[in-house]
Amino acid sequence: MNRSARTNHRRTNHRPRSHAQGEFALPTTVTPALPAAATFGELDMPAALLKLLTAQGMHEPFPIQSATLPNSLAGRDVLGRGRTGSGKTLAFGLALLVRTAGQRAESRQPLALVLVPTRELAQQVTDALTPYARLLRLRLATVVGGMSIGRQAGALRTGAEVVVATPGRLADLIERKDCRLDRVNITVLDEADQMADMGFMPQVTALLDQVRPDGQRMLFSATLDRNIDRLVRRYLSDPVVHSVDPSAGAVATMEHHVLEVHDADKYATATEIAARDGRVIMFLDTKRAVDKFTKHLRGSGVKAAALHGGKSQPQRTRTLAQFKTGDVTTLVATNVAARGIHVDDLDLVVNVDPPGDHKDYLHRGGRTARAGESGSVVTLVLPGQRREMTRLMSDAGIRPRITQVRSGEAELSRITGAQAPSGVPVAEAAPAAERPNSKRGGAPFRGHGSRPGRTGGTSRRSAEARQMSEARKAARVRRSA
Repeated sequence: MNRSARTNHRRTNHRPRSHAQGEFALPTTVTPALPAAATFGELDMPAALLKLLTAQGMHEPFPIQSATLPNSLAGRDVLGRGRTGSGKTLAFGLALLVRTAGQRAESRQPLALVLVPTRELAQQVTDALTPYARLLRLRLATVVGGMSIGRQAGALRTGAEVVVATPGRLADLIERKDCRLDRVNITVLDEADQMADMGFMPQVTALLDQVRPDGQRMLFSATLDRNIDRLVRRYLSDPVVHSVDPSAGAVATMEHHVLEVHDADKYATATEIAARDGRVIMFLDTKRAVDKFTKHLRGSGVKAAALHGGKSQPQRTRTLAQFKTGDVTTLVATNVAARGIHVDDLDLVVNVDPPGDHKDYLHRGGRTARAGESGSVVTLVLPGQRREMTRLMSDAGIRPRITQVRSGEAELSRITGAQAPSGVPVAEAAPAAERPNSKRGGAPFRGHGSRPGRTGGTSRRSAEARQMSEARKAARVRRSA
């Protein structure tokens, strides 16, 4: 079926359907979907791959995997919606690898492509799929900004069957004639909504126009809006649709708290939360605010580190590694960390500055309570922000517990584990050569008004063979339920 035929076919079968929160009407599938798989063993995958999944403790697929894998393995286009941490990586990754297995790529001409919005998410996807790709004798190349383009071009020249890429760097490599997409038969868009939010749509559509028009397309996203609607109409043909309310999964495994605080006490409250036992991610609006608050926390005795788009890729990678090992216990971030990061046993996310919209809230909160684990999302709200926060929570489909708190109160400790910081300054975790250009000392951190909607980039982890650990723990939870 050529591209225009695919487009016409999609238009005739994209019927309106009621939806919530302004999201678009999902397409009606013409061809019935194959039944969901209750176990990985029911899927048409090589025995060695099934054995590896079993060895890793993965017997039962997560719902999005169960619904989509039988169809994607059969070559169907897929539209999958599920909140972050729901198992989307293996939902598209296993099908992509199995359907590519046995083929060899020529120099600069990959056979399968995964487009993601950020460097860290690209690394996460690569790490998650590497064990399975190695088993199936497939070569993976990761193509992202902030790293050596020459080295990435070299990986493509030697022949990589699967490329995991951010749109900008891939476009650069194509312009340099280091990559061609005309042999790509399977294309995945992961976190498509964020690519739209970050302004990547022109690049994404230009790249999709270069892959095989009769190839398989899979689009996965935590939220769907009109930008994604245009992608679905233009590039997906008779897709199998699996949609899970992105907030429903969160409500089942998360507690949501709105803590009403006074302006003068907001950052004292946040500091006591940061000093808790255990790790926490804290979100602020701007890079400058993140750096100032991180400096304040270290001066107060909290092992904190900053993560935002102003950091180099090696700095970001090192900070995430330190957070995962516990050398850093409080990660202070802009929205650069709102998608893609996975850290085992992270049970608290704090919005020191409320997010700009419900999608940002869901993605920030998605850093905790992943794959069936539990966790809490806490948002600090000033009196003038209450009305807007009520609207945001309604859009997210969440009914939070609302509590008025002050620093030093037992209720704050009960909800968050907050405690008084030691007051013994902590040395900066990163090597001196990588410290931001700022003078030592200076005035203590005093905070600032909240400015919703400011973002940095986005992040993920480097040791994402940990999705396997995540799945093993989830499997144990299911078996004990």
